[in-house]
Amino acid sequence: MTATTEPPTTSRSPLRHPNFRRLVTGTASSSLGNAITPIALAFAVLDLGGTVTQLGIVEAIFATCQVVTTLAGGVLGDRVSRKLMMEGTAAVSAVVIGSLAATVILGIATIPSIAVMGGLAGIVAALNQPSAMAMTKVVVPAEDLGAAVSLRSLLQTTASTVGYALGGVLVAAVGSGWAIMVDALTFAIAAVAYAGMRVPHERPPHKASMLGDLAEGFREVMRHSWLWFLILQALLYHLFWSGAHSVLGPIVVGEGIGRASWGFALAALMAGFFVGGLFCLRFRPRRLLSVGVLFLAMTGLFPISMAVSDTLWPILLGAFLHGFGLQVFDIFWQIAIQQEIPEEKLSRVYSFDIVGSFVARPLGLALVGPVAVAVGFDTWLFVVAAVISGAALMSISFAGVRRLERAPE
Repeated sequence: MTATTEPPTTSRSPLRHPNFRRLVTGTASSSLGNAITPIALAFAVLDLGGTVTQLGIVEAIFATCQVVTTLAGGVLGDRVSRKLMMEGTAAVSAVVIGSLAATVILGIATIPSIAVMGGLAGIVAALNQPSAMAMTKVVVPAEDLGAAVSLRSLLQTTASTVGYALGGVLVAAVGSGWAIMVDALTFAIAAVAYAGMRVPHERPPHKASMLGDLAEGFREVMRHSWLWFLILQALLYHLFWSGAHSVLGPIVVGEGIGRASWGFALAALMAGFFVGGLFCLRFRPRRLLSVGVLFLAMTGLFPISMAVSDTLWPILLGAFLHGFGLQVFDIFWQIAIQQEIPEEKLSRVYSFDIVGSFVARPLGLALVGPVAVAVGFDTWLFVVAAVISGAALMSISFAGVRRLERAPE
């Protein structure tokens, strides 16, 4: 395999395209807010006397609404103007989240009302995401696509990292309601940015029904062996890793070493994402997915470090390498999709990618407790590491993954 490590020149930066600047302004802004809200929402529920189980139900409602609605968002993103979908859903998100924030600030929120409004926010976000992900290919020429995907991912990761750090500070300083209101403001900024994009509004006429369009999107996924194979691989990753990350991590690291230690581990994970994004601005392998899954195999180092170490530094290193490897793979994965899938089917393909990847996450969260108690926390963390790293390495043997090459720039 070959790779170039020459940095892109300033003149080739995708930021020279005004539509791309507006796109990343909107996506980075909403990523910032989306990182703040889960922290603020958790404290809002707890401040109302909610239990851990009730908090889990609120989060499950949001996740379920997202998964159920994503396929509809993919179909609509290929049937109607993606620009209108993006600016419309961003504006509605600003209203819904702003209303949720107002109920918390005014002291009239209840746990059921938070669950309902959170579910509605999840529905609107799901309608937005496939269109937003497909838009990159529309706003930059083909020769800038790889750099645009890498830069967009880097900016969104940076915004999320700032949001995670800012969320706790805002909740402590001004309360959870005002912290949620900041998320509403970020969606309003995103709506304005999307409205400023100058892209075609018209979509080709669709004679098929929405179910027919959905079936066409599924056929497009199945037409590319590398695509459906790695979606299944992602399903396996989230089935095993979601519980290890969200349930075992806070217990093994937070209770075993110190609660602040789990926060440091998550910060190291986000630092890995950030450095991985910078790395991909320079590293351009010819065989995108073969190289990507090698980096993805690094994700197993985080659960291994949690299982074997009772000190913080090895865990921080494992978390950093997990984030780094996952980010490199994800960028190469996004480039492959943008490069290989026809523009008129991108939203539907992205919706299947999102649903296929995350549909098993609630099951993983539900099962990790009893399974880990039965076999032992450390043993289960080793199993998780073997599955997520082993599945990634095994992907290299799949011809569709091995053969896909980056388009020349």
